[in-house]
Amino acid sequence: MSIPDDAKDGQPPPLTKPSLDKDLTKIVHVEEATRSIAQRLTTPGYAVLFLAVAGAFASSQIGAQPNAGFIIVAATLGGYMALNIGANDVANNVGPAVGSRALTLTGALIIAAVFESAGALIAGGDVVSTISKGIIDPSLVPDSQTFVWAMMAALLSSALWVNLATYIGAPVSTTHSVVGGVMGAGIASVGFASVNWATMAKIAASWVISPLLGGVIAAIFLAFIKTNIIYQDDKIAAARRWVPVLLAVMASAFSCYLVMKGLKRVWKADYYTVLFVGFAVFALAYGLLKPWVRRRSEGMENRNQSLRTLFHLPLICSAALLSFAHGANDVANAVGPLAAILHSVQSGEIAGKVDIPIWVMLIGAVGISFGLFLYGPKLIRMVGQEITRMNPMRAFCVALSAAITVIIASALGLPVSSTHIAVGAVFGVGFFREYYTSRSKRRRRYVTKNALRYDDDGDAEPSDREEQRRRKLVRRSHFMTIVAAWIITVPAAALLAAVIFFVLSFAW
Repeated sequence: MSIPDDAKDGQPPPLTKPSLDKDLTKIVHVEEATRSIAQRLTTPGYAVLFLAVAGAFASSQIGAQPNAGFIIVAATLGGYMALNIGANDVANNVGPAVGSRALTLTGALIIAAVFESAGALIAGGDVVSTISKGIIDPSLVPDSQTFVWAMMAALLSSALWVNLATYIGAPVSTTHSVVGGVMGAGIASVGFASVNWATMAKIAASWVISPLLGGVIAAIFLAFIKTNIIYQDDKIAAARRWVPVLLAVMASAFSCYLVMKGLKRVWKADYYTVLFVGFAVFALAYGLLKPWVRRRSEGMENRNQSLRTLFHLPLICSAALLSFAHGANDVANAVGPLAAILHSVQSGEIAGKVDIPIWVMLIGAVGISFGLFLYGPKLIRMVGQEITRMNPMRAFCVALSAAITVIIASALGLPVSSTHIAVGAVFGVGFFREYYTSRSKRRRRYVTKNALRYDDDGDAEPSDREEQRRRKLVRRSHFMTIVAAWIITVPAAALLAAVIFFVLSFAW
C-alpha cells in the first residue's frame, strides 16, 4: 500500500480529491450558465407578458362583437410597436444627459417613463390620422378588409424593423419606419399610384436635412462655449456673463418647442403667439438665472470641471421636456394604425382621421414606458457614451440643438425626425471636437500657455498627432452603422410590409 507524499513528510493528507474539485467546478459553471440564460430570458418574458396583457385588456374593453379577434391582434401589435418605440426612440431624449453624468441611468429611465406617459396621455390628442403623414390616399383602398390587412402589415413591419435596429444598436426614426410600412402596405394593396410621392420626397430629404441641421447647430453652440467660456483665463467671470444667456436661450427654445410640438393637439398656437412665448420666457428666465448662476459660481475653482455643474439642472429639465414632447407626438406611431383598425372593424368604414379611445392610448403610453425600462439602457448608452464622449456642456449643445432644429423645420414646413436631429447633434459635437482639437489656434495658445498635455476640456493637445490619428473622437463604426440604418429604414419597412400584407391576404 502506497503512502501519500504529504503523509511521508509528516503532513496530513489533502481533504479533497482533484477529481472532486473538477466535478464541483463543472457544477458551478453549469449554475452560472443557467443563471445567465435565465437573466437573458427574463426581459423577453416580461415583454411577452405585457403583450398578453395588452390583448386581454383590449378584449375586456370591446366585449363580444363581430371580428373582435382582429382588434385583439391589432392591440397586441400596437403594444409591440410601443415597446420598440420605448426601446429605441427615447434614448435620444435622455442619452446625452446620462452620458454627461448629469443624470444616472436609473434617474433617466424614471424621468423618461413619467414624462413620456404624461405627454402621450395629456397631449397625445384624441384624433389621429389613420394614414401616417398622408402617404397614401385612403379613398383608393377598395374595402375595409383590405384596409385592416394593410394597417396590420404596416404596424408589424415597422415594429419588426425598429426591433432589429435596437438589436444592432442603431437609433432609427420610428416615424420613418411607420411611413415605410404604410407605403409598402399601400403599394401591395392598391398599387404605386396610391402613394403620395411628393410627400415621400420631402421625407427622403429629411434624412439629410435633419442630422446635418442638428449637427451644425450643436457645433455652433459648442464653438461659442469653447471660445467664450472654456478657453478664457477667467472662466468664472465668463460663465457669469454667458451661462445665463445660454440657459435663457434653452428655456425660450424649449417653451416654443413645447407649444409647437408637445401641446399642438390640445392648443394650436399661431407663429406670433409662439414668438411672444419665446421672447417672454427668455426675458423671465434670464432675470431669474443671472443671480442663480452668480450664487452657484461663488467659490468655484477656475476650471471647467467646476462649471459643468451649472448645466446639470438644465439638462435634467431638457430630458423631461423632450420626453414629454416625444410622448405627445410619437405615441401616434403605435396607436394610430390600431385606432384605424378599431374604427374600420367596428364601422366598416375607412376614415382619414379617427378618434382614439383612452384604452388605446393607455396601451401606447404604458408600452413605451415598459419598452424603455426593458430595452432602453442599451440605446441610451449608445447615444450618450459610445458615439463620442459627453460632458454636461456638450450634452447641453445637443439638447438645445434638438429643440431649435425642430422649431426651424416646423416653421419651414419640413418633415424632420427628432431621432435624426438628436443623433446628428451628437455626431456634430464629436466631429467639431476633432476639428477644433487639431486646428484651433486659440486652443493651441491656451494649452501652450498653461503647459498642458490635456486641456481643461479633456482633449489631447494638438501636437499629439499619432494619438489623434489612432484614436478619433467619433467612433466611425457606429457612425457607419447608424447612417446605413437610417438610409434603409423606409425601404426595409416597406418591403417587410408588402410581404406581410401578401402573406396575410393569402392566408386568410
